[in-house]
Amino acid sequence: MREFATPLTVEIPATGNVTDDVVVNARDHADTVVFSRRTEDGWTDVTAAEFHDQVASVAKGLIAAGIEAGDRVALLSKTRYEWTLLDYAIWFAGAATVPIYETSSTDQIGWILENSGAKAVVAEGADHLAKVTGLRKNLPALNHVWTFEDNAVDVLTSLGADIDDATLEKRRTATTPLDLATLIYTSGTTGRPKGCMLTHGNFMFELGSAVHELDRLFKDEKGSTLLFLPLAHVFARIIQVGCIKARVRLGHSADIKNLVEDLGVFQPTFILAVPRVFEKVFNTASQKAAADGRGKIFQRAADTAIAWSRAQDSGRVPLRIRAQHALFDKLVYGKLRAALGGECQYAVSGGAPLGERLGHFYRGIGLVILEGYGLTETTAALTVNLPDAQKVGTVGRPLGGTTARIADDGELLFKGGQVFAGYWDNEAATAEALTDGWFHTGDVGELDDEGFVRITGRKKEILVTAGGKNVAPAVLEDRIRAHALVSQCIVVGDGEPFIGALVTIDPESFPHWAQEHGKSGSIADLVDDPDLRAAVQAAVDDANKAVSKAESIRKFTILPIDWTEEDGQLTPSLKLKRNVVMREHRADVAELYGH
Repeated sequence: MREFATPLTVEIPATGNVTDDVVVNARDHADTVVFSRRTEDGWTDVTAAEFHDQVASVAKGLIAAGIEAGDRVALLSKTRYEWTLLDYAIWFAGAATVPIYETSSTDQIGWILENSGAKAVVAEGADHLAKVTGLRKNLPALNHVWTFEDNAVDVLTSLGADIDDATLEKRRTATTPLDLATLIYTSGTTGRPKGCMLTHGNFMFELGSAVHELDRLFKDEKGSTLLFLPLAHVFARIIQVGCIKARVRLGHSADIKNLVEDLGVFQPTFILAVPRVFEKVFNTASQKAAADGRGKIFQRAADTAIAWSRAQDSGRVPLRIRAQHALFDKLVYGKLRAALGGECQYAVSGGAPLGERLGHFYRGIGLVILEGYGLTETTAALTVNLPDAQKVGTVGRPLGGTTARIADDGELLFKGGQVFAGYWDNEAATAEALTDGWFHTGDVGELDDEGFVRITGRKKEILVTAGGKNVAPAVLEDRIRAHALVSQCIVVGDGEPFIGALVTIDPESFPHWAQEHGKSGSIADLVDDPDLRAAVQAAVDDANKAVSKAESIRKFTILPIDWTEEDGQLTPSLKLKRNVVMREHRADVAELYGH
């Protein structure tokens, strides 16, 4: 099939903006608990009325500080309650939020603040404050920097004490679906992040459809979720806005060390995570079982879960599998479910491919993972598996009002109201991504006869780690190649838990280096030499300074031969033929990750 469209079955408002959800909740469901907030005294509930009042108070402070309609305000912080509070306060003030990963390098923060023209930054603490302070001389538009650790919420609340409700309401209601809600920066092939312009209308369309179709998650009276992914990522952000829209109790967990404890107390009914989280849960359980002398039992339990799930798709579960499944449910599966709080029935996975084996394993233990697909440019999900329409190994069907098409070269194209307005101050990149109303994803895929989408490859060079982090290889490769001893470098890690690299040594520079260091033998003889590795490590360390920790190179392999135009790895202009190198060095990449 070349094209598939899912009809829109809900009405999307033509007026208003995403702040209307907060106002309606406070007016019609004032006492409903919409947040549980982690404090020194434990988890504290926040009602819809309380959240509205806090948002309004902070928004008044932003207005008093001189934030105008349409201004950009950056958020540089871990996932926490105050992140969500500020996000909505920025929207109440008629401004747009610019999220920045709290792990971002100084270079990345500087570029985003400069390119977006942010008027203010709300950061987490002293470390972030120091980075921003060091950049301010080059940021003439930046007027204010507040931090949560220095009571930004209280400071803004006090600042806005003289702004009346009518002034705030006029500012809030002036925003339309066409107005900018957020600028989310995503990696480009040059390494310079591009600002994706997402409007209030994009959010309203995406959630109008998603909340309706994922009703088992969002329409459950006891529904709740604990956010632990970065809110700077569009995936967590859209769940945040969806929970507020549907009044699903929302919590935040910023420190992975507290996650198991937080899940146990919070007891979410669904979670969202990237495949790397599901991999780690599985691997940790497997290793713990092996350490306790129960490795064989766990492996049999895992195989049974997978077999049971696969049998669900055929419509008939053999009696033997059913009996084993019931036994392992008491011995193994129940403990795994308890680690997620005991109430979790569904998980939403995105950011990278999950893989069929893991999908079947989790469904087999009683946690249905709904894998979806989308990009920052599409306000998160374009497609998603639904509780009643699921095919493990696919990313589901297009959401309501969304059309998928397979181009002649296999690239996935999409149309829908969630597709972004374009890249900030970058008409050329916008024109490349949007043609005739179709968004070009850069991914290659297939459509089956029921409209389920399967991702088969990547047309563009951006890597997506197993943790869902987008990484542009060029910025790392360029800096590593700048080292005198390095000839070529290819950064790898698509679908893997971390970023790695294959490096070749410059045959002209090598003899001099070898003489200086008293080495004998060829490059091939010295690929594991500690001094040679230390020299390459210095190049890697320098490259890593340009990126966040999640994008940094953790491991590398020095290859015994160089890549050349004559051997077919380089173009006449000496650009790397990535597909050729990856094909020829498949075994080296696999060894790097222990496969």
